[in-house]
Amino acid sequence: MLPKSWRWLEDYAAANERLVIGLISGTSADGVDAALVKVIGDKPKRVETLAFTTLPYPAKIRKAVLEVSHNGDIETLCWLNFALGELFAEAALKVIEIAGVDRKRVQLIGSHGQTVRHLPPNRKHRTTQSLSRIGTLQIASPAVIAMKTGIPVVSDFRAKDMAVGGQGAPLVPLVDWLLLRHSRKTRIALNIGGIANLTVLPARAKASDVLAFDTGPGNMLIDGAVRHFSGGALNYDRNGEWARQGRVDKNLLRWLMSHPFLRQPPPKSTGREMFGDAFLREVLERAKLLGLTERDTVATLTAFTAESIADAIRRFVLPKFERVDELIVSGGGANNPILMAMLHEKLPRVKIRRSDELGINADAKEAIAFAVLAHRTVMGLAGNLPSATGAKMPVILGSVTLPR
Repeated sequence: MLPKSWRWLEDYAAANERLVIGLISGTSADGVDAALVKVIGDKPKRVETLAFTTLPYPAKIRKAVLEVSHNGDIETLCWLNFALGELFAEAALKVIEIAGVDRKRVQLIGSHGQTVRHLPPNRKHRTTQSLSRIGTLQIASPAVIAMKTGIPVVSDFRAKDMAVGGQGAPLVPLVDWLLLRHSRKTRIALNIGGIANLTVLPARAKASDVLAFDTGPGNMLIDGAVRHFSGGALNYDRNGEWARQGRVDKNLLRWLMSHPFLRQPPPKSTGREMFGDAFLREVLERAKLLGLTERDTVATLTAFTAESIADAIRRFVLPKFERVDELIVSGGGANNPILMAMLHEKLPRVKIRRSDELGINADAKEAIAFAVLAHRTVMGLAGNLPSATGAKMPVILGSVTLPR
């Protein structure tokens, strides 16, 4: 018999429908995305989103996250871990309130946390038993979240995959496979967050058939440029207005597309370490030397995101699959009409759809995914796809923190 503190797990496993919250803050570090979902079936069979919200970071917190991600000190890391735990708990309670459900009915939280450093293995790292600089760190104390909400929390999803030789990312592909695969169509699930990543789902795909990887920057460089040019007044290019008013500079775009990460074959993952503030400063210096206006620079960075995604599909996807029928887009980039128009132009033979058309809120996609992954953890099911992360084997992800 399970100890008393774990008996909730018996009730969870016996149920057919469970209410689970997914929490994440992405590489843009704008705030906490929270989704409350109904998970139906054990693997699961279906997921219904009951509510979604984003809790923006206060300016002080966002500044501290960005600083600690680059050259932060241990003291800042410590207090920020607890401060983010408070914010993640607040986001969880807020999404419960929006859904209008009793908190006691929510059985589980999956919290990805806030990544402050991600150092995946490269092709030279055949094992994590070496002293190579491999590791990953997501903060937002699960103990604080559990105690503030009274709900068990699954966290630290990436580490187990990396412990068996994987990149620790992307982790959403398993959820894409569960929810978006089709019996006749080959689909690509594309998420454009701070970083862009895709999941290739061949028709009738088995889990081992899935190909997934990060393609490069999504909104990260666009957002950073707009924030820089606006003196911090704007955090992103709303409706692509800045890009709409600028022209794409071919010289800068050619230099951006020469980045070695784009040619690196999957499995691969990236983040702020490669495409963060240091890289943005170099881009802005080059744009200034080329005489580009602020709008031209944003337009070119938007084109870079679109072209790097299209290039990844042409380079790594199309040679392996006969065709791609649909591109299912989610993430903040799906709300940028200029970026979406550029994708249509670069991939004219592929039908492009928002994930909303298939019942998955485009803004909530990653939060939904970590609710599903948390569910799989407590059900004793693997949460990674070795074909996506490069891990040696499927593993149960995460650690569980109880509120009592």
